[in-house]
Amino acid sequence: MRLAFEDVSYSYDGGQTKRRRGKRAAEKQERRADWGNAPDARWALREVTFAVEPGEFFGVAGHTGSGKSTLIQHMNGLVHPTCGRVTADGEDLAAKGVAATVRSRVGLVFQYPENQLFATTVYDDVAFGPRNMKLPEDEVARRVEQALALVGLSVDEIGERSPFDLSGGQQRRVAFAGVLAMEPEVLVLDEPVAGLDPLSRADFLALIASFHASGMTVVMVSHSMEDLAVLADRILVLSEGRMFSLGTPAEVFADPAALKAVGLAAPASQAFANALREAGFALNRALYDEEALAADIAAQLDGIANGTGEVAADAGNAAPGAACGDLCAEGGVDHG
Repeated sequence: MRLAFEDVSYSYDGGQTKRRRGKRAAEKQERRADWGNAPDARWALREVTFAVEPGEFFGVAGHTGSGKSTLIQHMNGLVHPTCGRVTADGEDLAAKGVAATVRSRVGLVFQYPENQLFATTVYDDVAFGPRNMKLPEDEVARRVEQALALVGLSVDEIGERSPFDLSGGQQRRVAFAGVLAMEPEVLVLDEPVAGLDPLSRADFLALIASFHASGMTVVMVSHSMEDLAVLADRILVLSEGRMFSLGTPAEVFADPAALKAVGLAAPASQAFANALREAGFALNRALYDEEALAADIAAQLDGIANGTGEVAADAGNAAPGAACGDLCAEGGVDHG
C-alpha cells in the first residue's frame, strides 16, 4: 500500500476554516490553507506533501509538538485533513467508507499501547480487532495464535491470563499482537520503545526490524536519531508542523547545525564523524555508526603512523591522532 499526503494542513480548532473538498479542477486552490482567514486556529500540520512507499521503513522525527502524532493519525483515517488530502493506493481516506476499509490494512500502535489493554483475557484482547472485522471464529483463533507468536508469546501459556497480570514488556507485546492480528500491510508506530529498559528496548527494535524484513511497510515515530539512522530507509523531520527535511539518514544527518536549530541532534557517531571531517580526517562513508567510525579512524591513524596516509593538510602538522584527541576532549568522549 502506498500512503500519500498531498498539501495536508490540519487545525485542531479550525477558527473559520472548513474542510475543503472541491472538484479536482479547483483542487490546488481548495487544498491550500488560508492562514489569514483563521488567525485563531492552531495549525498542527502545514502543507505537508510526501509518500510512504510499499515495503519502506519510514522514520518520522521532530521536536515535541512538531506534529508527529497528528501526522500518523492521518495514515488510517483517524483524523482527516483540514486542507489537502491523504490517499491510500489513490483513494482519499476522507471519502465515505474508505477509512473504515483502510484501518484493517494500516495498523496504528500508539505510544504506551499497554495503557489501552481492556479485555479480561489476553486472547480476547488480541481477538478484538479480528472480531470487529466479522471474521469467523476459527480465523480469529488462527490470527490470535499467529500474532502472539510473532511477538514471542504463546497463546497456550498466556491466552487465558489477564493482560493486567503480565509484566510491562509482555503487556506491550500483547498490545502489538492486537494490531498484528488484523494482518496490516502497514504498521505505524508512535514511539514504540518509549519507557522500556535497555534490554527490552533492544528486543523491541529487533522485533520491529523483523516485521520490516518480512515485507511489511513500517512507519516509526522516534525521538532517537540513532534508532532511525539504523532502521529507516528515509526520515521525515517535522518542525512546527512543516516539513523541515526528507531524505535518507545520510542526507538528513549531513547538516547537524540545521538539525540543532530545530531541537534535534544527529546520532552521536555521525556528529563526531562530521567534526572529524572538519578537522581534516578523510571519512568517506555517508553515514557512520560507532563500529564503522572506529574502524575508519583506526585505519587512518595506522596509515599516518606508517607513513602511508595522512590527514588533510590543515591537520597534517599535528602529531598522529592529535586532531582526534582534541575533538574527543572537547566532546567529552572517553576512549577508556
